[in-house]
Order: sequence, then structure tokens, then C-alpha cells
Amino acid sequence: MRDISVFSGSAHPELAAEVCAHLGVPLSPTRVSRFANDCLEVQLQANCRERDVFLIQPLVKPVQEHLVELLMMCDAARGASAGRISVVMPHYSYARSDKKDAPRISLGGRLVADLLVAAGASRVLAMTLHAPQVHGFFSVPVDHLHALRELAAWFRRYDLSRTTVVSPDLGNAKEAAAFARMIGAQVAAGAKQRFADDRVSISSVIGEVADRDVIVLDDEIAKGSTVIELLQRLREFGPRSIRIACTHGLFAGGALKRLSDQEDVLEIVCTNTVPVPAAEHTDKLRVLSIAPALAEAVRRIHNGESVSALFDAPRDA
Repeated sequence: MRDISVFSGSAHPELAAEVCAHLGVPLSPTRVSRFANDCLEVQLQANCRERDVFLIQPLVKPVQEHLVELLMMCDAARGASAGRISVVMPHYSYARSDKKDAPRISLGGRLVADLLVAAGASRVLAMTLHAPQVHGFFSVPVDHLHALRELAAWFRRYDLSRTTVVSPDLGNAKEAAAFARMIGAQVAAGAKQRFADDRVSISSVIGEVADRDVIVLDDEIAKGSTVIELLQRLREFGPRSIRIACTHGLFAGGALKRLSDQEDVLEIVCTNTVPVPAAEHTDKLRVLSIAPALAEAVRRIHNGESVSALFDAPRDA
């Protein structure tokens, strides 16, 4: 892999370093500075000319700062005559802005996709996009990974003979069903209605959860309002145990503590697509690494191999 260069923005350098360790290549340095007028400047401090350049940057808080960093990294690589520029975006926060559901509203998911391509991105590697149609917002190839194998490997350590995977809403039910098949469990879903960013209502749960071991599965947890509302509905049926799992553990506004304070929640499992500050960790939190999956996808992209083959069979625990 002599012709590959990997750079990281400031959003999640620990993940980038772990990906490079699995690839066996160095993480090339990036300098991010700020002018007196608050404008950012980015310099890629390694050779890019005719190389296969990978830029690792999840869009996490502060999202706008990290987005501009990423755009500038793309521009810097293009200006340095990179052979190909692949954006590795483990979390695409603007994927939530995926439809025009109100008058005169912006469609951030498509706009940011256009910005990345305009800045020089020639390929995108993403993980667990909030909505499948976001894949189509990009006019360049997109490799869309998921973390179901990593989550399945973790939960296989338990007795799953009486387990039901519960999706908080019907929109995530397909992913929950795929996960349930991986671990040999049943599937259920909540009937959710959203009124605001942090206000939802779940009127019922469709599926068998009474006296069963429940795994609540969502793509991301931000404020946790949906999961807490779902927990209230689940308790009406008397589940035997409750665990929570997600790919993107954003845990905004003290969500991790609120979920950990739920006495009947045994465990909260997420991946490291986004950084969870050590000061916010609780005894119930388990963070799984998706660096091996990202590294393998990067290797396959670099070598011109199939990335979809990564999903042919789940990895064993």
C-alpha cells in the first residue's frame, strides 16, 4: 500500500489512528489553524501527488467546524494533485435532513453532499446513514457500511433464545429485522410520531416483548427522548430484560446519564463512529470499535476489490 495517504481532521483522530494501525500505514499529519478573523486554514503535511488519499472525518459537534475542515481538506488534496480523494465519514449528521417535510425548508443532506463533491471528493465511505435515500444525494460513488456485524458479535455472548430486537419506529424496522436474523431473534417495532427534535410519542409496540429479553436497536441516539419514550411503552408489557444498542452514540445533553439512570436498562452498546468523552462514560456503556471494518473497506477500495463482499457473512464473536 505504498500509494496511499491517510489524513484525519480534528473530529476523531483516535479512530483515524486505529484505522491506520489496522492498515499498517502511517497517519499523515494535518495542520488546522485559525486566523485572527476566525477563518480556518488546513494544510495536509504529507505528499498527495497522484496518491490514493483518504480523509477521515465524522461530522460531529461542532458539526459546522468539522464540515468546513473536511471541505478544506478535500480542496487541499485536490490542489496537491491527489490521484483520488475518498472521504471516510463514519457519521454523516446531515443525513437527518433528507426530505422536504415543511414549506421552504432546506435539504441539508443533499446540499452538504454537493459541497463535498464540489470541494473535490471523488468517493465517500459512510456508515449507517440515517435514511437510505441519502446514498443517492451524492453524485460520486458511495460505499455504505453498517455496524450490525460488530453489534451481533457482542450480543452473541448472551443467551438469545428468548430475545426480541425492538426498533423504536417503523423506519428503522428493516435494519432491526436484519440484526434479528443475525442473532436468531424475533423483531418488534414501535409506532412513533415525532412532534419536535426532542419530543416524540410512541403509542404502541408491534411484536412480542412480554417476558422476553429486549434489545432496543436504533441507528443513532442523540438526546435519547425516543428511547426513553419506548422504554415506557415496553414496561407496560413486562420484558424480562432490556439492553440498548446503536451505531452512533451521540448522547447529547446528558442523554447517556439519563439512559444509564434507567434501573432496568442493563447495558448501552454503541460503536466508536463518534467520540464519547471519557468523562461521560458510565458503568453501563460498552463502546465497540468499527476501525477494523473501516480499514478493510479502505483496503478494498484502494485495491479495487468489492466492498459489498464485507456483508456476505457476519463475523463471529
